[in-house]
Amino acid sequence: MSLPVPPPMPAYTGMQFSDPGQPTKDECTMALLAHLLQVFSGFVGPLVIFLVRQDSKFVKYHALQSLIWQAAYMILGIGAMAIFFFMMIGSVVHTPPGVPHQPSQPPPAFVFFVPLIWVFWMGGWVVNLILGIVYGVKANRGEWAGYPLIGRILLREYNPAALSHPSAPQI
Repeated sequence: MSLPVPPPMPAYTGMQFSDPGQPTKDECTMALLAHLLQVFSGFVGPLVIFLVRQDSKFVKYHALQSLIWQAAYMILGIGAMAIFFFMMIGSVVHTPPGVPHQPSQPPPAFVFFVPLIWVFWMGGWVVNLILGIVYGVKANRGEWAGYPLIGRILLREYNPAALSHPSAPQI
């Protein structure tokens, strides 16, 4: 009677073997780039990383968060601009033709909306910067950190085991 022969060990190629649950350093770097590139390129940088690194759930998780945030930010920005243009057109349409603007009259309502749009746009850029830096650093450490509201939903898809971890993103 002969004992079963174990399969041969793979040859050491200089690569480090890691726990399949832990992301590699390359995955951490790509996830960091997905967060930081959104600050400078909007949705383009995270989209390229999401499409290039389809084999890594860790990278896809972080890139998809950046993409969803950028889509929400873009939709809100376009909505604010649409409201501005509707107010501007509405004030022009309701002004009687041939009547000059009197200095004692208040300016049209859309004039007050311009600073609000600017503050919203700059505030959104500051939020982009903060999210990119904070979550980029966390991704570089190998954490499955998630944006508020977005992260926990995506974590169910990409790493359900991480939901029970104490550092899992909360809603």
